[in-house]
Amino acid sequence: MTEILNPTPTTARQADPFPVKGMDAVVFAVGNAKQAAHFYATAFGMKLVAYSGPENGSRETASYVLVSGSARFVFTSVIKPSGPWGRFLADHVAEHGDGVIDLAVEVPDARAAYAYAVEHGATGIEEPHDVKDEHGTVVLASIRTYGDTRHTFVERSGYDGPYLPGYVAAKPIVQGPEKRLFQAIDHCVGNVELGHMDEWVAFYNRVMGFTNMKEFVGDDIATEYSALMSKVVADGTRKVKFPLNEPALGKKKSQIDEYLEFYGGPGVQHIALATNDIVATVRAMRAAGVQFLDTPDSYYDTLGDWVGDTRVPIETLRELKILADRDEDGYLLQIFTKPVQDRPTVFFEMIERHGSMGFGKGNFKALFEAIEREQEKRGNL
Repeated sequence: MTEILNPTPTTARQADPFPVKGMDAVVFAVGNAKQAAHFYATAFGMKLVAYSGPENGSRETASYVLVSGSARFVFTSVIKPSGPWGRFLADHVAEHGDGVIDLAVEVPDARAAYAYAVEHGATGIEEPHDVKDEHGTVVLASIRTYGDTRHTFVERSGYDGPYLPGYVAAKPIVQGPEKRLFQAIDHCVGNVELGHMDEWVAFYNRVMGFTNMKEFVGDDIATEYSALMSKVVADGTRKVKFPLNEPALGKKKSQIDEYLEFYGGPGVQHIALATNDIVATVRAMRAAGVQFLDTPDSYYDTLGDWVGDTRVPIETLRELKILADRDEDGYLLQIFTKPVQDRPTVFFEMIERHGSMGFGKGNFKALFEAIEREQEKRGNL
């Protein structure tokens, strides 16, 4: 038998015990879905495409579906909890604030995905079931992951509606930008408690057939005051990537400790969004009121020495506070928002890749020092 090294995506998919097509949606539980939808339409340039609420039969919840390229966000809030789902959402927002409840993954066969996951130790939430309307049939199934987060497996090849059965097409909330600000979900990062990162890495290895992509420990992610450890798991085609963080011992409270305290346990920390033009994206988002982490000018004084030439001149990176990193495969440009709600929990990353499949290792110290400055302002360092 010949061993296959560095398999192509096609070969990897054929050999993958748990094939996936990509991220289907990031689903948020929020206090006011209508206002959240307006924020992401105006500040992130996303387009409202579907809605579910009392007007079309959903008496308990209201949900708004927004897209930008292949990235899909769903914002759901409770109108009046009358059943298990409504009570779960209401309790989730009370305990965690606005946050991610579901990292939904599109799969070619939801029944097979669920069966494989449960057989390998996952806890099922919803067994596979068909959901139908005039647009066709979607097969859904869900399992638990860290904290109160779930993964819903979505099989939608037989469906051509705006999102899922029960949703109707909706008109855009505002006139969006001429050019979309991002086109895909690059990765979704989860924070777990001290000592539990390897447990969840093993969970994804075993339950979803994901492999370990990157590992950052020790001095990789540390400052004078705080540290964390991180490992990245991904499917065979690298379309779905889940970095997992846990706090490490330090002189003061790390960003992961702060998140766990204010979120009330493990959960999704940030979502990285892939853009083809980070300069235009950051300019548009800043103009719409999005706040980004600051980076000292001194970071840019030597940046060109180790990053080399990039598509964006150093002075433009300095102006917009965009970070850059290079590895053996190429380079990337990235920037992080401040938390997008009152609690210092969920935030976003904008990332532009040019060959590199890394996560900005060279920027970890600068990034964490920027986060620590914000923690100190909040009195949480």
